[in-house]
Amino acid sequence: MQNGILQTLALFSPLDFVGVAFLIGGWMVMGWYIERGQDQKPSTHTLMTAYRERWMEVMITRSPRIFDANILSTLRQGTSFFISAVMLAIGGCVALIGQADRLRGFATDLTGGVEIPIIVWEVKILLVIILLSSAFLKFVWSHRLFGYTAIVMAAVPETDPDSAATKSMAQKAAKLNIYAARSFNRGLRATYFSLAALAWLIGAYALICAALLTCYVLYQREFNSQSRAALLDD
Repeated sequence: MQNGILQTLALFSPLDFVGVAFLIGGWMVMGWYIERGQDQKPSTHTLMTAYRERWMEVMITRSPRIFDANILSTLRQGTSFFISAVMLAIGGCVALIGQADRLRGFATDLTGGVEIPIIVWEVKILLVIILLSSAFLKFVWSHRLFGYTAIVMAAVPETDPDSAATKSMAQKAAKLNIYAARSFNRGLRATYFSLAALAWLIGAYALICAALLTCYVLYQREFNSQSRAALLDD
């Protein structure tokens, strides 16, 4: 088995490994950089964390809390949509691997008629499946956490908004809401990088460019976007 793995790895060039390192490294580094919550230049994700905490503080004094329930329902619906979309994408990739003959023909067209072992293309699609699977698990966990948030919100007393028990329960709901949003954002980033991984079908250079472009897009959206400027606007 070990010899088979080594033989498969030998089919890839050093540039292929560099491209995969750029992709996986960019995925992990961008996730850490966005979530680390630096004070000098916080990301949009970090800024929204404060608003989620503020939401639970305001929720205590709101009666009835139908408005809050509707917002949470909308968040869960968005998560459900991505769960379904990622499942379809994973199924499509698995079906593509199963169609070895068609995959070989498509691969030959991409490489200008150069015959490349089918296992190479299957490994490239497998990388996409791995990233999509990670996104799927993150979205599922996010959906569940939003459900936990709804239950804790329902347990927040309405009689005394200023009591310590009420504020403590609201803080628990805020933490669950923040954790759910964090898992959802991680799922989105995994989806972004799974799209970048598709560029590997064209070649290693395309994979490197796609990984760098994805990192750039994420950075712009988290640190230089108009939405972030709006959140910082006094």
